[in-house]
Amino acid sequence: MADARAKVTVPAVRARKGGDRLTMVTAYDFPSAQIASEAGIDMILVGDSVGNAVHGLEDTLRVTVDMMVLHGAAVARAKPHSLVVVDMPWLSYHVSIEEAIRNAGRMVQEGGAEAVKLEGARPEVVERIVDAEIPVQGHLGLTPQSVHAMGGYRVQGKALDAARRMIADARALEAAGAFSLVLEGVPDLLGEVITREVGIPTIGIGAGPATDGQVLVFHDVLGIGGGRYPKFVRSYADLRSESISALARYADDVRAGSFPAAAETYHMSEDVTAELLEEVLASGDLVPSQS
Repeated sequence: MADARAKVTVPAVRARKGGDRLTMVTAYDFPSAQIASEAGIDMILVGDSVGNAVHGLEDTLRVTVDMMVLHGAAVARAKPHSLVVVDMPWLSYHVSIEEAIRNAGRMVQEGGAEAVKLEGARPEVVERIVDAEIPVQGHLGLTPQSVHAMGGYRVQGKALDAARRMIADARALEAAGAFSLVLEGVPDLLGEVITREVGIPTIGIGAGPATDGQVLVFHDVLGIGGGRYPKFVRSYADLRSESISALARYADDVRAGSFPAAAETYHMSEDVTAELLEEVLASGDLVPSQS
């Protein structure tokens, strides 16, 4: 059955500022995008966190433009009603503005992106990409691509000077044309202040409840990843345990010979069965069953 809900667009997201809270999850492939869309999620982020969640990398720094194009295209093929935002990976927008525009264009042309997301305070880059008619979502606070510069995955903006800089950066990104802003790993008060200070929606992840929306990683929400989750994560299922249990039951049935059963097996008609068995028996090629 086709999804009758209206397609979420960049103007629709911008119009939700101060209104109904926005929902966003990561998704990296076709079935995940279908699930997110059918659940009514407003935005799908094809995040460079795919490096951690799918490819088993320790950080996002080894994620490439080609990887993001591949996963973005898989999500886009699901034709979700959600807005599709694709992350610009590390070094794809740092070398030059021209290269940043070119890489953002690849996300749209090859990866099916309807918007791209950039980490850090780079208003000059945001402005030029927006000038190329590509919507941009900003990202401030704990920016994983800056993990080494930050000395690890640490909450940002706890000191007064740092908080002031982040507020100024948020205003600069808005002025540059960003249509929304992800705030990650910041104190709740700072998340609230920035949300009040800018006229574009803020999407929090570890930024408190006062932002205009929230984003979490698909695998974390469903409890697929295993291990220890960050403090800001709330898992709504334990699909890892359920999946392990289901696969173990499947393996047991295969070993016991109870799968496949008759219901999962294709059969010939009685006439064809009889004729084939007659031919095989006549040739002497039929090996008696050992069961």
